Amino acid sequence: MTDAVSSRTPQQALAALLERHAPQRLLLIGASAFPALAAFEAAHPETRISRAAPGPLPAHLAGQRFDLALAVDCLEHLNKAEGTRLLAGIRNLNASCIAVLADPVASGWSDTDFYALALQASERFARDHQVLKLYTYDVR
Repeated sequence: MTDAVSSRTPQQALAALLERHAPQRLLLIGASAFPALAAFEAAHPETRISRAAPGPLPAHLAGQRFDLALAVDCLEHLNKAEGTRLLAGIRNLNASCIAVLADPVASGWSDTDFYALALQASERFARDHQVLKLYTYDVR
């Protein structure tokens, strides 16, 4: 990824990611819902969506496998050690594909923090004074 700003909005990028992966089992980790997920859920009522607040996964989710895990409005609510444990655990145990939408300034994470977890920088979004970045991991 370059430092170029994407022509898409974060919601458009998340919607495209959801359509591309078409998960049957989706894990959402975050403090808030987002429009792209609501649209996907309405169009794909057969998809089982499990939700968790930022932090360690609850026991009933920690032992499950998901087609895709999304962390949106998540790392901004955790310290870096907690976020690292969460993403590494999901990558190793819960999902073969992960997407993380994060505000690097608010979360305190840098590109190298994501690279250390084998995530790739996919897109960069800028609006007013805020920058969001989308990072992805796909074992395939």
